[in-house]
Amino acid sequence: MPPLVQSCVTLNLEKSAESLSNLSASVEGFDADLIRVLAGSDYVAEQFSRKPQLLEELIVSDDLYRAYAVNEYRQRLAQSLALVETEALLHSVLRKFRQREMVRIIWRDLTRSADMRGTTADLSALADACIGQALEWLYKDCCSNWGTPHSQATENSPAQPQQLVVLGMGKLGANELNLSSDIDLIFAYPEKGMTEGGRRVLANQDFFSRLGQKLIQALDSITADGFVFRTDMRLRPYGASGPLVCSFPAMEDYYQSQGRDWERYAMIKARVVGGDQLAGAELLEMLRPFVYRKYIDFSAFDSLRSMKDMINKEVRRKGLQGNVKLGSGGIREVEFIAQAFQLIRGGRDPRLQQRELLNILPLLPETVGMPEQAATELKQAYTFLRNAEHVIQAVADRQTQELPIDAVGQARMAYSMDFENWDSFMAELDRQRDRVSEHFADVIAPAGEAPVSTDQSSEWLQLWASDVDDAEGEAFFARHGLDNPPQAWKAFSHLKSNRSVQVMQAVGHERLQLVLPKLMAEVATVDNSAETLERVLLLIQAVIRRSSYLVLLAENPGAMKQLVRLCSASAWFSETLAKQPVLLDELIDQRTLYSPPSKEALQSDLRQLLLRIPEEDEEQLMDTLRYFKSAHVLIVAASDITGALPLMKVSDYLTWLAEVILEVVLEIAWRQLSEKHGVPLKAAGVPCDPDFIVVGYGKMGGIELSYGSDLDLVFVHDADASLYTEGKKPIANSVFFTRLGQKIIHILNTFTTGGHLYEVDMRLRPSGNSGLLVSSLKAFSEYQEKEAWTWEHQALVRARVIAGSESLKHKFEQVRAAILTQPREPQALAAEVVNMREKMRDHLGTSAKEADELFDLKQDRGGIVDIEFIVQYSALAHAHQYPELIEYTDNIRILDAMEQTGVIPAADAEILREVYKNYRSVGHRQVLQNRSSVVSPNELEACREAIIQIWKTQLNS
Repeated sequence: MPPLVQSCVTLNLEKSAESLSNLSASVEGFDADLIRVLAGSDYVAEQFSRKPQLLEELIVSDDLYRAYAVNEYRQRLAQSLALVETEALLHSVLRKFRQREMVRIIWRDLTRSADMRGTTADLSALADACIGQALEWLYKDCCSNWGTPHSQATENSPAQPQQLVVLGMGKLGANELNLSSDIDLIFAYPEKGMTEGGRRVLANQDFFSRLGQKLIQALDSITADGFVFRTDMRLRPYGASGPLVCSFPAMEDYYQSQGRDWERYAMIKARVVGGDQLAGAELLEMLRPFVYRKYIDFSAFDSLRSMKDMINKEVRRKGLQGNVKLGSGGIREVEFIAQAFQLIRGGRDPRLQQRELLNILPLLPETVGMPEQAATELKQAYTFLRNAEHVIQAVADRQTQELPIDAVGQARMAYSMDFENWDSFMAELDRQRDRVSEHFADVIAPAGEAPVSTDQSSEWLQLWASDVDDAEGEAFFARHGLDNPPQAWKAFSHLKSNRSVQVMQAVGHERLQLVLPKLMAEVATVDNSAETLERVLLLIQAVIRRSSYLVLLAENPGAMKQLVRLCSASAWFSETLAKQPVLLDELIDQRTLYSPPSKEALQSDLRQLLLRIPEEDEEQLMDTLRYFKSAHVLIVAASDITGALPLMKVSDYLTWLAEVILEVVLEIAWRQLSEKHGVPLKAAGVPCDPDFIVVGYGKMGGIELSYGSDLDLVFVHDADASLYTEGKKPIANSVFFTRLGQKIIHILNTFTTGGHLYEVDMRLRPSGNSGLLVSSLKAFSEYQEKEAWTWEHQALVRARVIAGSESLKHKFEQVRAAILTQPREPQALAAEVVNMREKMRDHLGTSAKEADELFDLKQDRGGIVDIEFIVQYSALAHAHQYPELIEYTDNIRILDAMEQTGVIPAADAEILREVYKNYRSVGHRQVLQNRSSVVSPNELEACREAIIQIWKTQLNS
């Protein structure tokens, strides 16, 4: 035994001393097995230390080495729960049962008394027993309180009692749980109805939601005895924002009308793990057409490739190359190979409609023509990787698949995997992972292009390696066609002399030299080649220490081509990539790079990303949201730069992106606060739904966001401020909603390694910075009615609800309409609007001294704000007569309404629309070149004059 492992065994023997001293019996080979287990598991030693009688009891009962019979876990746990009378005791018994059985399972795994499939089957049976028995106890308890749920009676069928159906997804569904898996569950019930025979009557939905919450608490909550299984409910319809429990018809409707490809992939492994087995079988049969198509469905390749690309980005972004599950050649790639063929051909070949991966792989040679050797190698690699995963997790019962990086951990892992040392283990691991990567590439991943060596490449590398003076360098760039040789040589030589380049390791130098010739050749093809080179080398300098990005460019010529093209067109683009090189991943797939997704696709993509993140890991949630935003802004910018998207669509996409993010941020903030304090009450006994809205003003409200726009927001709730939340730590509703607002701002504003999501401006709320962060709808309405200034009513013209309660949204819209449709005296209104506009120009516009040389697109006379004020004035002056003027919040559609109602001449409306779009287009262009909104006054002189003239006509000023 290696010395490093010996020290761990010695320590764990000391922890287990009392347990060992209690032994009155032993079995053959026990001493050697004990050493092996204590070498591989601190968790087992901890359990022996806490429960000195445990080891003796496992030996005497003959449970330590033997495999359990079918249903033995369930029977044993049922016996333990027979006399349990309280939920607290239920929680305690479940946790102690799990601890005993985990010691036994780890012992059998590390001593190889059970093979990998035996271990995963054991763990899955343990989870099934815990779920099923806990549910059975809780169902009876709930029925005694609230009655038994029944279906609705019909003429032909009396009301029938109903039970919950628990679907196990992922590894649990496939009977493939690992030593520290969480469990993915979905709850469903057959149909709507009411409870009967209880002290109070509940709708089935309410009953099963409460039952589901109790089941999650029984399994997932951490007590003095630990937890049973970490429970994840985010695979259910609509994810974290959906109801906890769905009826069968609702489930069927969701998957048939809204189910995504990744949900097909997840549903392959679905299995009834608790509750009504017969009803659950009916549900799975109902959902089968969604999973397995009747035709051969090759779209699965693209879907799985996209999912794998998403995982690869996470691997690179988080440095997960040492992850035996997600890293290249890992467990996930084997799963993807099998499930690709299941999704493609499972509808035609029922043999492929199985859950367990090791049942599928042997079928692939016959069903899809995979070579026998490939199937065998995949099976061997999968078994090896799962054994390695179990060894990693056995150490501390932690949910991780990361290879150890410390010498002690590496020595222990090599020993537990039966290798002489870490190097020999890694050699075998690399061999197995290389096999998986090769087969994965054959099945799913497109083949990369081989690098091509040319004379020109040699010339660039010679220049890189040579010590030449400025004149020679400039002459070289001139020969190769760059438009400004001195500028190009300066950028190139600056990179050569950079300290980070000089201290690069050999592998980094090799990767850089692989990229440079291709990059230089591509740069030479654009018109502004020297400027482009400066921008691209700024990015290269930023990724020097993370040379995996150089490999990405070298192996993806298409991505390099797009990089050069887009950096040539936009300084903003190159600087954004230099700050966040992880976004280079987005350049690989040109199908998505120039095709921004719809709002619905954005919602689905974000849900997929968040599914893999523990809900309690706020830091990771925030980083993922920031990456998601940055990646999609980059895609919009790429489409904008290349002309694939017109101006109005650019703003639409940027606004949709912000809306999707705000919806999720509200969900996260609500969940975190309600878990701690309970849900606020709208009225006595009535929980909020959430009766809270996020209102967007300004560009957000007007669907006119640009790159880098901040968000003007207002928060409104509609609950009784005097009531309290219903939780373990109740707080006043007013405090809850204030903290909710603060949490939302914190998630949006906080600066992390990925930057911030959005700058948030709350100054448009009632009473501005001196007012409450969150207003009740009543207070908001009274303020707008009695205290608001005219400019605040102007702002309300562009206000719309972005996220939150649908019922409160309708109430807010009624309040907004009531305020905006009040009759106003036109001349007095015009005077106030003009007065406010002049104050803004004085404070924010170009000074009189510079007015002849500069024009601020937004703030100067004849600029964007003048157009916005004309629109707002017209809405306020005429909405009482023409309510259609306030139906929409964006300026273009309000101008359309102004024209249609005759509030403004058609010719003037057309001028305002076209100039407004022209100004915003110029503004976008300025942003993409990292320039301010100030331009030459001559550039837009005709536009300015036209707006000034209409301003005079409309506002008599």
